[in-house]
Amino acid sequence: MPLKKYKPITAGTRWRIGNKYEEITTSTPEASLLEPVKSKAGRNFQGRRTMRYRGGGHKKHYRIIDFKRQKFDIEATVISIEYDPNRTSFIALVEYTDKERRYIIAPKGLEVGAKILSGLTIAPELGNSLPLKNIPLGTNVHNIEMLPTKGGQLVRSAGAYAQLSNKEEHYAILKMPSGELRKIPINCMATVGVVSNSDHNLETIGKAGRNRYRGIRPRVRGVAMNPVDHPMGGGEGRASGGHPRSRKGKYAKGEKTRKMGKGSDKLIIQRKNGKKLTLA
Repeated sequence: MPLKKYKPITAGTRWRIGNKYEEITTSTPEASLLEPVKSKAGRNFQGRRTMRYRGGGHKKHYRIIDFKRQKFDIEATVISIEYDPNRTSFIALVEYTDKERRYIIAPKGLEVGAKILSGLTIAPELGNSLPLKNIPLGTNVHNIEMLPTKGGQLVRSAGAYAQLSNKEEHYAILKMPSGELRKIPINCMATVGVVSNSDHNLETIGKAGRNRYRGIRPRVRGVAMNPVDHPMGGGEGRASGGHPRSRKGKYAKGEKTRKMGKGSDKLIIQRKNGKKLTLA
């Protein structure tokens, strides 16, 4: 089991459930694929705060990930499986036969020494990237493009996968992790397999201080504020605050948040709630 429960020798470890990181093979990232990440603490380009309760956090570097996988028909060897502080999934460092190194999102089961490929007519094996039109029905895929050559945008978080359920003339129909049935252009690339670190959702941080490492500061409840500060504030005693809503008055429960008339609506066959849409 890749998770471990800590002995309750402190208050912070009493409820902590952490990752064993058994798949990780090195703690030293590839220096040529790192970029600095400047801490912005929720500020915009004017220096004004646009997001509350952000700030601090541990310093980190961004790992440059190859989401496009456009080195076609050149074999790559997996050198290491690494932790990435910028995402929930693990990443794999691969070296191509021309000695170029790149990071990719590591699928579950990918091991050091494995050979992977990307191309138009390659075999649909674990870690290989190829167009949806050449992937068999029922295959689990991730890192899916929404437009050809744009790079993978869908299904990239830990343990996620989409299932290829059908193919049409110009579109492939995928069942997304949310349960939504969605059409994707059939020439878009996708990577075979399930994203690694599938037990990420079972982890428990154990203490508030670990959120501070991530740059998340304590959040004040709306009902604890005054009426001038929040729609749910004020009242005598411990008032409930009324319907849950944001500081700007937007309802937090029940209100539809998807933009009406969005261009990609015609590509959605069935919503995640099971509601079927009329096909355009």
